[in-house]
Amino acid sequence: MADLDGQVALVTGASRGVGRGVALGLALAGAHVYATGRSVTEAEADAVDGVTTIRCDHRDDDAVADVFGRIADETGQLDICVNVAWGGYERMVEGDRFTWADPFWLQPMWRWDAMMTAGVRAAFVTSQHAAQMMIAAGHGLIVHISSFAGRSYSGNTIYGVAKSATDRLAADMGHELGPHGVTAVSLYPGLVRTEGVLAAGVFDLSNSESPEFVGRAVAALGSDPNIARWNGQIVVAALLGREYGFTDVDGSQPDPLG
Repeated sequence: MADLDGQVALVTGASRGVGRGVALGLALAGAHVYATGRSVTEAEADAVDGVTTIRCDHRDDDAVADVFGRIADETGQLDICVNVAWGGYERMVEGDRFTWADPFWLQPMWRWDAMMTAGVRAAFVTSQHAAQMMIAAGHGLIVHISSFAGRSYSGNTIYGVAKSATDRLAADMGHELGPHGVTAVSLYPGLVRTEGVLAAGVFDLSNSESPEFVGRAVAALGSDPNIARWNGQIVVAALLGREYGFTDVDGSQPDPLG
């Protein structure tokens, strides 16, 4: 079991799904977790020891700066930053059509703007703040939640471009952060049993992962004294499970996709 006692983490996009699972996983490993999201509530923090929720729209640079100001004031440190906040999943059905799967020449431009702004740009801005705190401390871990769509076509060109950009953020940030003792990685979950996936009712869940499994993957990385070996790389949650010996909440060991 990963031990993050004394560490402070920030998880963006933690209102639900993968972000919420990562926040829970890190808190259960002993970290003090700041969980941000556009719709998080203080009541959610009361239910989980070690989680402090902050309502934040990561498209708002001033709001992001305020989050980091609060973390600095309350703890004076940041050891782990996990960029989960994303956009573009909303309004997959417009009118009476499922537009997500349309070819690129029929895609609505709002989806490009949402993914690049609420996703890629938000991760960049958050990482800028995180890096400054981590470089000053001489250590830290920045995790970008990405997807196998960054490597191969998955049904939406904009999504693939955005996830490829996310992977490149991790690679190039890692190159610049490495000399300062800070590690950046891009993390690929498998099929995650988020609220949306379960509600859809169309997925084969026989080789799926709970949101908390992704949190266990981040916790394992954060507790690794040799974390620098992963710097700038793409890492797969299921393969990390084998590497570090952790399982999903039901004791299963998911197989890697792709």
